[in-house]
Amino acid sequence: MTGRSETQDGGRLGEEWAQDLRMKFQDLMSTRRLDDIRQARGQGESATSYGRASSTSDSTSSNVQSPSKPPSYAYSRNLPLIPTAPDPHDQQSQKTRSLLLALSETPTKYENPGLLDEALQLIPLEQIYQDAEEEAQVFAAEAESMGDGREPAWAYQDCVIRALLKWFRRTFFTWVNNPPCSSCLSPTVAKGMSQPDPTERAYGAMRVEVYKCSNASCTAQYERFPRYSDVWRLLKTRRGRCGEWANCFSMLCRAVGGRVRWVWNSEDHVWTEVYSEHKQRWIHVDSCEESWDNPRLYCEGWGKQISYCIAFSIYGATDVTARYARKHEHYRERNKCPEAVLHHIMQEIKDLRRSNMTKNERLQLEKEDQKEDRELKSYPINAMVRGIANLVPGSSSTQASDPPATSRHASNDRKLPVEQPGRQSGNAEWAAARGENGRRNQQDQSHSEYEHWPR
Repeated sequence: MTGRSETQDGGRLGEEWAQDLRMKFQDLMSTRRLDDIRQARGQGESATSYGRASSTSDSTSSNVQSPSKPPSYAYSRNLPLIPTAPDPHDQQSQKTRSLLLALSETPTKYENPGLLDEALQLIPLEQIYQDAEEEAQVFAAEAESMGDGREPAWAYQDCVIRALLKWFRRTFFTWVNNPPCSSCLSPTVAKGMSQPDPTERAYGAMRVEVYKCSNASCTAQYERFPRYSDVWRLLKTRRGRCGEWANCFSMLCRAVGGRVRWVWNSEDHVWTEVYSEHKQRWIHVDSCEESWDNPRLYCEGWGKQISYCIAFSIYGATDVTARYARKHEHYRERNKCPEAVLHHIMQEIKDLRRSNMTKNERLQLEKEDQKEDRELKSYPINAMVRGIANLVPGSSSTQASDPPATSRHASNDRKLPVEQPGRQSGNAEWAAARGENGRRNQQDQSHSEYEHWPR
């Protein structure tokens, strides 16, 4: 009788605990909904119009635009979207479509056979392959030593890209803050922007930074720093900032046989993703930071807030923002176009890039798209799980911050706090001005439209 009574008491305690947890979960969700409603109301008062009035309105009101804005970051809520073509009268959506279509051309330039041949002649392939083989053997030995039949952390092809990344950052390419005077090598001071001359424009320079030599006796006086986008030219100059670094490095990854994505971030940064056959997923690679498989670097390390991260490849375009912004506080407002319109643009670019592929190739890519879509949708779910876990009595902050992985990829990119530093490339003043020095920038920053190349 005593044992039965204890069982019943334990059952009642378990039911009470479950009831308490359910009530806390409901309170959490209600609070989030109220916050979203308050935020939407605040935005609606000062927002510009998106979309036109309903077709059921009379002829007088049909030309009046609605004051409502597109929904806030709906992607984090896993809501199904129906692709919707941008309204011809919605200039902002049309402008976003033109921008993304133009950016989608970038990785197609990496398929030039002559360019790839030239790149291969500049890469010390023997050194790269030797370093990759040694590292692959280390990973294999580590896996074997565990005695549980696990696979190596990275395979040989992954190690090739890792070796290429190390060589590129430490030996091949140079970061430029203020370019030195080409005449006397004295430091220079920024003086503004200038239009590219015909030669600079021919190499893809959309703008030119102008610097003045600090040496008063120097005859050169001014130094021009064209922001080249032509990869041929970058193989010669071998200098720049993140735009030039990511562009050139992505092409070199393609030259050694990698499947490559060029990732554009609307908050003025670009980087690379390389597909790992071993991991069966896309790997984050930032050549400026020599960072490998650390997608949480920007929000949790640099302190950035992110609105759009779009990955472009010869296979199409994908919105990968959820991979890099894992928490609600990491999101910036997405106001370039409605989410359904963005979904339509992504599909439009995919259809364009895959139009000449065989049926089997398209089917294979669609399977990869579906798998990646499940991966991206898992991140906001995991964030919600962490929020709920924080409400469980007796749960530590460490346990709540890292719930059990729900899929193979979920635990592959976790980094300890010490592995999430502020920005390493660029000087401290430049990084601080961009809000990338590891401290959260709470003030709303105005961002200019970057039509082609971020800094």
